[in-house]
Amino acid sequence: MELASRLLSSADAAIIWYFLAINSFYGLLLLLSIPEIWKHWKLSSTDDVNRLLGSEVLPPISVLMPAYNMEGSIVASVRAQLALTYPKHEVVLINDGSVDGTFDRLRKSFDLYEVPPAIPSRIPTMPVRGYYRSRTAAGLLVVDKENGGKSDALNAGLGAARYPLVLAVDADTMVEPDALLRLARVFMSGRPVAGAGGTIRVANGCRIEDGRVKDARVPRRFLPGVQVPEYLRAFLFGRLGWNRLGGNLIVSGAFGLFHRQYMLEIGGYATDNVVEDLDLVVRMHKHLRDLGEPYEISFIPDPVAWTEVPSDLRTLGRQRERWHRGLILTMARHRSMLFNPRYGPVGMVMFPFFFFGEMLAPVVELVGYVLTGFGLAFGLVDLEIALLFFAAALGYGMLLTVWAVILDEVTFRTYPRHRDFARMLLFAFLEPFGYRQLTVIWRLRSFWSAFRRHTHWGEMRRTGFVDEHDEAA
Repeated sequence: MELASRLLSSADAAIIWYFLAINSFYGLLLLLSIPEIWKHWKLSSTDDVNRLLGSEVLPPISVLMPAYNMEGSIVASVRAQLALTYPKHEVVLINDGSVDGTFDRLRKSFDLYEVPPAIPSRIPTMPVRGYYRSRTAAGLLVVDKENGGKSDALNAGLGAARYPLVLAVDADTMVEPDALLRLARVFMSGRPVAGAGGTIRVANGCRIEDGRVKDARVPRRFLPGVQVPEYLRAFLFGRLGWNRLGGNLIVSGAFGLFHRQYMLEIGGYATDNVVEDLDLVVRMHKHLRDLGEPYEISFIPDPVAWTEVPSDLRTLGRQRERWHRGLILTMARHRSMLFNPRYGPVGMVMFPFFFFGEMLAPVVELVGYVLTGFGLAFGLVDLEIALLFFAAALGYGMLLTVWAVILDEVTFRTYPRHRDFARMLLFAFLEPFGYRQLTVIWRLRSFWSAFRRHTHWGEMRRTGFVDEHDEAA
């Protein structure tokens, strides 16, 4: 019994040190994000951004929008993207073999007519049935193709795009009107920027009008509400901190701006990975490092896009399993970059952190729960050791989430009501109890599906944007 007790205590101590190291690194990212937030906050003045409208050096942008079976919302989504405040941009809508009335709605609403095929793309895709321009919206191109999935649709749009910068955006993502100006600003800095991403925020519970968030509010329901501080933690200090350590390894596929030429050089989006955004950025890092070209892949906090997050456990579980499965496949596919000094901070810091700190974290956490519970049940682990484990695994992370909420409140203050701030703090305190353990289970399932090389997405159920606060307003 004494030997078993010592072994369990040693294993628990190792797990405690693991979580202390991981969360301390997150703490470092938080500290590094503070000067980044301050810098971008000072640059975020609306007047300063609007001055860019008169600039002749703003690079034109192609907005790529893949769509599948979005008959009810597709027209409003396209109109919202066409109305973005930017001097020269086009919207390339890729109808990825929809079997509902998506294409018919587009054809009638925008008076589409067929045009000759675009220049053949260097990237093979599923067959394109036709290219269409609009008689009422000069900046719209519709690519109608056979179904091949999101990545295949983006590659078809990449081949049809005319402009040097491309913005990949989900058709159900609502982009702030001046977000393109704020995102393109970094490409005018004189630095060799290869790609940049903005902030994704939770649209559930917000008041939506004409495809825009008119009033930002935190959902009252637990499941969408707890994802608000989770997204803040991931974007506001997680990705901002990486800016100071050599750039980001993830640019969200729902809102990322890239040099089109670099994307073509690496073969566009991978069609055999369910997290095409992570895979794309990793391959871009590898490609540009191999060429020896100077470059940056940055995160900019003030360009904002809003998305509907899952509001039921089944859909959320599928999403988180898919995200982690894609992380596993990407780490395995590009494992040659791990601790490889050839790739600089990417190989020596970013890749190891995502490999050991993100990919393996659910495995280590599950082992910690099992060993600690078993040890307490049979008196083999001291209560102090158990409390240390829970403090390192759960309490430390909760404090970091709280700081992310406070950081947003004192800078950008996206949610102006005090009750929304209080609600975010409440969700940040509640997240480690139940919700955190569910995400561990969902992420653990991904190891089996990754081993079996599953590339399916699973059904992503959307409920639509409903104002949950009508009665309280």
